[in-house]
Amino acid sequence: MNAKSLRFSIYTSVVALCLISGLNSRAQSAPATPSAASATSINQLTQAYAALSVADHDYQGHRVRAMKQIEAAAKVAGITLTDNGKGHEQQVTSDQQLQTATSLLQQARAGLPTKAQKHVDKALEQLAAALSIK
Repeated sequence: MNAKSLRFSIYTSVVALCLISGLNSRAQSAPATPSAASATSINQLTQAYAALSVADHDYQGHRVRAMKQIEAAAKVAGITLTDNGKGHEQQVTSDQQLQTATSLLQQARAGLPTKAQKHVDKALEQLAAALSIK
């Protein structure tokens, strides 16, 4: 691995860690006990939404449609998500944010109510479509 690739890998790892560690403050819990959703799943759902909210590229509307499905899943789970706007990163970084969101949603899915899982499935379909666009 050359020095440029190593720097890029380190940069993207730091960005991903910052996103994951700093995104918990972007969700506001509505009810005291969310409707049958685990705290871990809620956290992952929130992180996935936050990662998508800062992604810079539109992906022909698939990123936005995925965010709408995550919002619907969060509503079923009893939480409110906030959008933090778009970032200004390169395509490859934006792609990595979508991949991070995909991974988080796959992990969160099992701990959510069935209705929320259906929204997560639709979000995952949108993200797959978005990542296939080049």
